[in-house]
Order: sequence, then C-alpha cells, then structure tokens
Amino acid sequence: MTQRQPASQRTPALARSALLTLGLLATASGCGFQLRGAAPVSAALQPLALQCASDVPIDLCQSVRQQLTLGDVDVREADAADYVLAIGQYTEDRRASAITINAGAAEYTLRQSVSINLISRDKVPLIADTRLNASESYRYDETNVLAKQREEQTLQKQLQERLAQQIIFRLAPLTQARIDALREQYQDATGNSVESPEAGTEPAAKAPIPAP
Repeated sequence: MTQRQPASQRTPALARSALLTLGLLATASGCGFQLRGAAPVSAALQPLALQCASDVPIDLCQSVRQQLTLGDVDVREADAADYVLAIGQYTEDRRASAITINAGAAEYTLRQSVSINLISRDKVPLIADTRLNASESYRYDETNVLAKQREEQTLQKQLQERLAQQIIFRLAPLTQARIDALREQYQDATGNSVESPEAGTEPAAKAPIPAP
C-alpha cells in the first residue's frame, strides 16, 4: 500500500507548484500575453461603430461587441462614429480529415472564415477586405452521434470566439501615428485630400472652375 506523505513534506511541493504557476504567468505577461477580455484597441479608434452583415452569426457579432466594451471602446452608431468596423462574408464548412478502414469519417475539421473592413469617416480604408480564419479538428464516433453533435456545437462557439479575438487584435496596431501614416499613403495613392475625423469636418469639395 502506498503511504501518503506527511503534510510537512507536501507543503514544500505545493509551494513550489504555486511558485512555478506564478512564474509562468509572469513570463506570459512579459511576452505581451493578455488575458481574455483585455482588448488592446487604441484610443485613436474611438468612437467606433460595429456593423455585422446578415450572414454573420449573432454570437460572433456579440462577442466582438463584448470585447470592444471590455476594452472601454466607445461604440456608437455609424452616423456618430469616426470609424466603422464592418464584418461580413461569413462561411463555415466541415470536412473529413481522416478516414476509417471502412471508408467512414474518423475525424472532421471544422473551419470558419470571415472578412473585415475598417474605414474612417473620411473614407480612408484602414483595414481593407482582410480575411480571418479559425479551424479545429475533432474525432467522430458513429456510436455516439448526439455527443459528437454537442461537441461540434461547442467548437462552433469556440471558433467564433477565436475569430472575435482575431478581429480585436487586428485593431491593435492602429495607433494615431499609424492612422495618420495610412491616411497620407491613401492621399498619395489617390490624389485625394482628406482630413482626419478629429477635425470634425468632411473633406472640402473642389470649387467649380468658372466658365471662360
């Protein structure tokens, strides 16, 4: 029979385990790891509007909105926002990724994809037609179909949360300096003069050339 260690001997081991856990958390923090819900959205992207196309699942759209709210982002309607984040072209598919000896599916891969666009009030595309993907594989058991269906539903929600997190992290690099640089690049490429939303005015229309 295996004897249990005395409490006096178990305590140092528990202490070492706790210290190791704290050390891993500290290392993760030092590497830029952020806990779920800590949305790294720049204050320069506020106020921000969120628009989800009809094909985007409600849970995905709500997850993005929740992440923005947790990150203290000022989310408004499009007509009152300086930037509009549009989510659309959602797709989901399930494909067999492993086959049994009886030619049945032994493993499936579930994949979700969505497209995002971010545009400023002065029509400068800060993120244009960017495709994001998330996928996960799971084993299939023909003898336990209901359990596997529930597992697939759980994976669907998890993948939507991953997509939401990817969307949030795509916004992270857009500081005011980066936005200004993108605005200058857009102006140089198109020849259009644009003003930042902070100016509170739309780009001025060109005056008509008087007839000779």
